[in-house]
Amino acid sequence: MAAISLLAGEPSRRAAFTHNALDRASERRSDTGWLAARAADADARFVVVATDRLVFDVAGTAPRLRLARGEAAALGVDFDHAVFLGLEAGGPLFGLAAPKADDEAGLVLPEGLKAIDLRSLAIRGAVAPEDLGIAAEARSLVGWHERHGFCSNCGAPSALAEGGWKRLCPSCGAEHFPRVDPVVIMLAVRRGHCLMGRQPRFPAGMYSALAGYVEPGETFEDAVRREIAEEAGIAVGRVVYYASQPWPFPSTLMIGCLAEALGDEIVPDETELEDCRWFSRAEAAAMLARATPEVYGGAEADGPFVPLPLAIAHWLVRAFVAEETLTLE
Repeated sequence: MAAISLLAGEPSRRAAFTHNALDRASERRSDTGWLAARAADADARFVVVATDRLVFDVAGTAPRLRLARGEAAALGVDFDHAVFLGLEAGGPLFGLAAPKADDEAGLVLPEGLKAIDLRSLAIRGAVAPEDLGIAAEARSLVGWHERHGFCSNCGAPSALAEGGWKRLCPSCGAEHFPRVDPVVIMLAVRRGHCLMGRQPRFPAGMYSALAGYVEPGETFEDAVRREIAEEAGIAVGRVVYYASQPWPFPSTLMIGCLAEALGDEIVPDETELEDCRWFSRAEAAAMLARATPEVYGGAEADGPFVPLPLAIAHWLVRAFVAEETLTLE
């Protein structure tokens, strides 16, 4: 219980998709006999991914993520391509891809089942945090297999291996592993103010921490410095890691950092940002208070706001408002 209590206090546990408690049993992935037995287990359950959505049983009071074998079979899934997600108290859990729809009508589901966008589930808080974490794992892993059916070395069809945590090329022998793209997301602070920007695609009025992909041969800290310099023209000194978040759209790892800004003058990259500015603690606190699902969905706000609590950017701003960044200011 003490270990669980300590984990609950980690900043990374505050955002969505971070509460995956599955035992991934990685040491058993190469045991094909063990995997086959787990897949045939009467207690095995299946998470079905339909491109960018997940299939839920919505007949009850809350959406149910885990489908029994018969429910998954009714969708026409291919059990030979199931990926092993892990073990939980109820039994083994696997991920499966729903068949692709043949026409514009889309995937036709049996009564009581519905394909739901993962982001909307997180916004609404419609499922337990633990299920969001499992759904994120399934969406990223199943999606990777759907996008990487061919060897990037020789172009031949590759095959699923080790419970879905590897693909092997039978032609050239190359091994391919699930892709995770690291992205730094950072809040620069200076003299009681934090730096945020907005992109044209954001909901009207929303500002967020700056972010960008980590490049080859680059540390997280140097990526933070480069991105802030590129997007806002601000030089950065010290960089402190704060928290991380899996972001399954499709398979990103957000690395949240706090950064010491060395100057005030903003020179925004207008190809990336519609606006970029400094906000005081009082302004940031008001922006946190305005961050509601209604405002995010288009309801009028009485001022700018930040991303919802599902996103790590929200918690970076909370850390600033709570004065957790004073040593950088």
